[in-house]
Amino acid sequence: MAGLTLENINKNFGSVVAVRDVTLLLPDGQFVCFLGPSGCGKTTLLRLIAGLEKPSRGRILLDEEDITHTPAHKRNFGMVFQSLALFPHLTVGENVSYSLRVRKTGKAIRRQRARELLDLVKLSGLIDRHISQLSGGQRQRVAMARALAIEPRLFLLDEPLSALDAKLREDMQLELRMLQQRLAVTTILVTHDQREAMTMSDLVVVMGPDNRVHQMGSPLEIYRNPADTFVADFIGTSNLLDGTCSGPREITVRGVRLEISEMPDGMALDTTVTVSVRPEEVHVLPGTEEGGNRLYGSVSFVRDVGSSVEIYLDCGGFQIVSQSTPKGRPAVKQGDRATAVLPPTACVVLRS
Repeated sequence: MAGLTLENINKNFGSVVAVRDVTLLLPDGQFVCFLGPSGCGKTTLLRLIAGLEKPSRGRILLDEEDITHTPAHKRNFGMVFQSLALFPHLTVGENVSYSLRVRKTGKAIRRQRARELLDLVKLSGLIDRHISQLSGGQRQRVAMARALAIEPRLFLLDEPLSALDAKLREDMQLELRMLQQRLAVTTILVTHDQREAMTMSDLVVVMGPDNRVHQMGSPLEIYRNPADTFVADFIGTSNLLDGTCSGPREITVRGVRLEISEMPDGMALDTTVTVSVRPEEVHVLPGTEEGGNRLYGSVSFVRDVGSSVEIYLDCGGFQIVSQSTPKGRPAVKQGDRATAVLPPTACVVLRS
């Protein structure tokens, strides 16, 4: 099957396990994000794919060819590091075409390729400028153009946007995604930024502090159907409620029975579970209104950030957070009694 395949990849540094039992199939032409907290092994996994590290166990295959022991310089992968590693003594064009120079490509061809790539990353006319004369965003584009000069089989990026300010970072995210779509090159981006992963990728690979892959899927799938409590808590914001299975489609949380639209297979009565409910799915009503799937409490905090309003409810030992648009803002204020309504379709049951 075409694509990049990782089979039972493990990487140890002495007694430290950096990557544990990773098996993945990444299809051709996809934009994939390795997402997780610091120390989860995502950069190590990228370096293993690039050939900069060797796995302690397992195999790496590209289009069914075993490249586990193929040296990095023979894999024909383009890589952009967090530090960018541009050559300050060379011009923009010389930086972009450096890999072609190493391969002894003719000067005229190198310069033509550099022009094409600089046009592609919207840096036309800067071919003879020195790196010291560029802004942060322009240097980022040069690093990307340099990585693409060899027409790589894979395009690997290790948190290349982390040093940019928020506005420029968002602009570069869009440009990078559009560039990948135009070239249709398989791209793997390492990031700890959930928003970056959710907005840019076709597939998200979520890694946890145990150095394992917890879930792989589309951004929407991972957000709406997290595989476990770690993914639910790490991706976005979620209300995580401990409870027990009390019926075929029913979970009891602190004495309150919640109807659930879909339960995991094989869920036995009295099994301890966690119910995940996203804040935007929680409806807050003023006062104490009777009905199904309702939790009662008092408003402990209201946070209005302009584009959204967050309501925090103290439900006697645990907290519920609701998020709404300004137009849909509940008519409650701090100190009011209120009701949180949790729709059955919004309650995702996770095994604890």
